[in-house]
Amino acid sequence: MGTVRALPVTEHTSRPWRIHEITPDFHVQDVWAFRAPGSGPHDLPVMLAAIQAAEENEGEPLLVRFLFAVRWKLGALLGWDDPQEGLAEGGRVPALCERLPDDLRQPISGTPVPGLPFTHLYDLPDERAMELANRTVHGVAHHGWVATENGDYELRMAVLVKANGVFGRAYMVAIAPFRHLIVYPAMTRQWERAWRDRHELLGESRADPS
Repeated sequence: MGTVRALPVTEHTSRPWRIHEITPDFHVQDVWAFRAPGSGPHDLPVMLAAIQAAEENEGEPLLVRFLFAVRWKLGALLGWDDPQEGLAEGGRVPALCERLPDDLRQPISGTPVPGLPFTHLYDLPDERAMELANRTVHGVAHHGWVATENGDYELRMAVLVKANGVFGRAYMVAIAPFRHLIVYPAMTRQWERAWRDRHELLGESRADPS
């Protein structure tokens, strides 16, 4: 476990995810797969809960924490993450919650994601989406649950981005090596280990909801 698996963009765009209805003007930046051997069709909440528990217990890997600390420090110094650069009323961009069709509007829509600079969009049995905005981009993190040829399932994460002009595009190009060489490999090791250790992290009842 732990081998990084970058996928073609078509692995996201060719699937009937509901996020396509909401983000036609966004660019699919990255698509990554995370293995969950022995998983079933209803295990997306278990996978995501195990990931959250692992991050709460362990924190982010040290180098990833350092990179994000640098990013947040720069954001604070340069005003990238000021409220007026974000979502909703008074922000730079309208929240995608405003685009949600009625059947996707949920009590969690538009609420903060604990421990992350995101807000919830929607949560379905096989996909989950959340968004953020700052001076550089308006972005979406999409998690999908996909059957594999082995008969189990895996987590697919797609990053969708609408860059904020030339500055935003340059920013995404500049951070690409850090995402691909440091952040995603570390994330893969932690997330796949979280699935492997889900019983310990969550307890038997939560790890096996069936």
